[in-house]
Amino acid sequence: MERIRVVRLGGGHPRTRPDHLGGDKAYSSRRNRRYLRRRQIKHTIPEPGNQRANRKRRGSRGGRPTGFDKTIYKRRNEVERTINALKNFRAVATRFDKRAYVFQGTVTVVAIRLWLQG
Repeated sequence: MERIRVVRLGGGHPRTRPDHLGGDKAYSSRRNRRYLRRRQIKHTIPEPGNQRANRKRRGSRGGRPTGFDKTIYKRRNEVERTINALKNFRAVATRFDKRAYVFQGTVTVVAIRLWLQG
């Protein structure tokens, strides 16, 4: 997360903080959530059953339930399916291209092809 740099179209310093982060249950640790809260990054990460049970077992010391928006989480599935569709093309999956700009062009052509088939 610290190395993310998104260039601003109008100039200025690059963005280093996303508006929102989505993850699966593997990223639901207290440490990850604390890090995201400290950087003021909104997140949608489901809480695994064992963590939920442990929190409830601790009662009032267990803390509040994590905020979770199902509609935002469903969008994550769309992104994963799109990435998997891109990986069905061998040139994208194995990254034959040596230069980043050529690879970006390959991904763009494949994305257009998927969009036209769609």
